[in-house]
Amino acid sequence: MLLELDDLQALELWRRTVVRTVRQDTPDLSARQMALLLTVYLTKPPHTVRGLAEKLNVSKPAITRALDRLTELKLIRRQKDDNDRRNVLVQRTVRGSVFLREYGEVIISSADALRSELQQDSEAT
Repeated sequence: MLLELDDLQALELWRRTVVRTVRQDTPDLSARQMALLLTVYLTKPPHTVRGLAEKLNVSKPAITRALDRLTELKLIRRQKDDNDRRNVLVQRTVRGSVFLREYGEVIISSADALRSELQQDSEAT
């Protein structure tokens, strides 16, 4: 069942999700790092710095800084492109897949709790 939210309820869902993730012992990613990670995992590869910069409409140095942090955390990895040695391919890792699967589970759990509260509120009125 889809949860139809107004703007404040959507922000409440986001807040709950973020609060739950900061309480866990998981990497604390910036919005740019998370957007980059999600793009690598949810869009068709191959991914390059140039391609990611274009897709996210941010500078290549900003992508490189975000990739540095994601690589350090082993959520992605870089590999030289054998077909074009000027390119570096950005690839998924098992650790990154697990991180995003668990993040998705937090979102679902937060949405379920919010849905339950909204249903209780509507039944009470």
